Amino acid sequence: QQRRQLMELRKEAAEYYRGHGVPQRMEEALNALFPLRPADLYGELANYFSKFSKAPVICKVVGRKVLDGVGQPTLEVEIYCTVKNYEKKICSTVMTSHSQIPENGFPETTEADEKERNDSVNTAVEWVNDSLNTMLRDVEPTDQCKVDKIIGEYFMQQAEEKKEIQKQEEAAEITLALTSCTPSATAPPVRKKAAKPGKKVSVVERTIPPAEPLESVLCGSLAIGGTSLAVAKAGATISCIPLYLHIALLKHNQDLPKEMALPLPMVTLLNCEKIPPAKLKLVKEVMLVPPFQLSLKQGIERVLDVQKELMRLLESPGKVQSSPQLADSKKSKAQNAGKKALPRPLKRISHLGCLITGYDSLEQLLLLMQTACSNLGLELGTDMYLGINCAAHELMDYSKGKYEILTGTFKSPDEMVDMYVELINTFPFIIALIDPFRKEDRQQWNNVCCALGSKCYLIAEEAASCISKLKTDQNINTPTCSGVVLKYVNQTKVSDLIELTALLDGQRHITILGSPDGESSDDSLVDLAVGLGARFIKLGGLSRGERVTKYNRLLAIEEELAKNRTLR
Repeated sequence: QQRRQLMELRKEAAEYYRGHGVPQRMEEALNALFPLRPADLYGELANYFSKFSKAPVICKVVGRKVLDGVGQPTLEVEIYCTVKNYEKKICSTVMTSHSQIPENGFPETTEADEKERNDSVNTAVEWVNDSLNTMLRDVEPTDQCKVDKIIGEYFMQQAEEKKEIQKQEEAAEITLALTSCTPSATAPPVRKKAAKPGKKVSVVERTIPPAEPLESVLCGSLAIGGTSLAVAKAGATISCIPLYLHIALLKHNQDLPKEMALPLPMVTLLNCEKIPPAKLKLVKEVMLVPPFQLSLKQGIERVLDVQKELMRLLESPGKVQSSPQLADSKKSKAQNAGKKALPRPLKRISHLGCLITGYDSLEQLLLLMQTACSNLGLELGTDMYLGINCAAHELMDYSKGKYEILTGTFKSPDEMVDMYVELINTFPFIIALIDPFRKEDRQQWNNVCCALGSKCYLIAEEAASCISKLKTDQNINTPTCSGVVLKYVNQTKVSDLIELTALLDGQRHITILGSPDGESSDDSLVDLAVGLGARFIKLGGLSRGERVTKYNRLLAIEEELAKNRTLR
């Protein structure tokens, strides 16, 4: 009986292996490897048979609360797959904070922002570990469209539930207000005082479009963006290709481009203060853009040279026009003879990874940049270019209906157009203005684009809508501009970026991938920019580890593409 059972078992085993083609493939493997006589025979056999193994599938998605580059809580997502019958961690990604970092926020506001951020991250961790973990089980990580469809539908479901809860709360508040309302509580209409004869009546407030409400961010939305990007990284890892190549294949329907171009870096050199004693408010960031004729490595080295020379000039304020900070530095040197103390601006590095300084005028700032380049034998407009982030949404004084460009100096939106035209005509080495207006001033965006569109890039960053709205509304919520800065935050999915960049390419808009204020050490943004074919990349300055990591990744990709002869 035992012999009979053993024979039946052998017969079943033979049928099982024959059914899977094992004898035939074993013979093929041995015949193929014998002429090669590999040093690691079993390694080569493993490689040979791995071609016939099942495709890896997601078995677990893990969310974790971590800290970003400025110490704020954010989300990390890990992807585990079943690979050759074993659970294996494939990759992880860390999302960046979506909220801006205020330079001088009130304690109450800061505390509220921190609570909101904590709640959002905690909710995101819960989404990943519960719902998304279950939904994505047994899905192939290389199927990005399917993954993004699943998590996109889940997000819409959560958004609808949130809206329903808000409607119920609003209805309850209205009911409570009606029941507690009495006739005496109604305030009498207030009569406005008539203007005195001969006195001008300000009507500017009525002509300035009011600020649009902030785009709401659903609590927990980080889970969507984090999971989508983590799955994309897992897909690249499983396919044994770099992430940028995986993204390029997704964008071009698996048709690999023969050549790939690197985005030009917009390197932030200075982060300008907008508080006293500094008077200049028009400029938030000054960026250096190396010429495209240089390799990326040469361009970064040139930017570093300018940065070193700039620091030297700030240590020797007599060589350029003085500013309040530089005057303070002179007094300090006089008081501390023999001590070479750095002036106050050089002791502070912004969260953007660059120097924090303040100036009295735009001309003073541009003179400093010209002097630094000239001392190195570089000519602005030929050997190096400038970009300026105006962050105009921070400048509007709604009581006056004007932008405050200097302390106590205000200009209307129409006057701002004339000012920008004069600026670019006077300083043609400025090739990019980011957020020269609020997004509500659409007519002025249109006017400045007509006047300067052929001379300078007019770019919308904060003036652009979030990626999900840009996809659906396209031009409705985005002013006329040369291009937009796209940031991978919140519920953004990889598929959204691919679709939107294709749309921008079709409209002849330039795409700029930008890093948010609260950056992490994850360098996936660089791969996204290269794979999507972005024209520029805005990563901040060449300080702070989370910023420099991305520049190093960009340099590594340049080296890899050059080695493979696919660098355009």
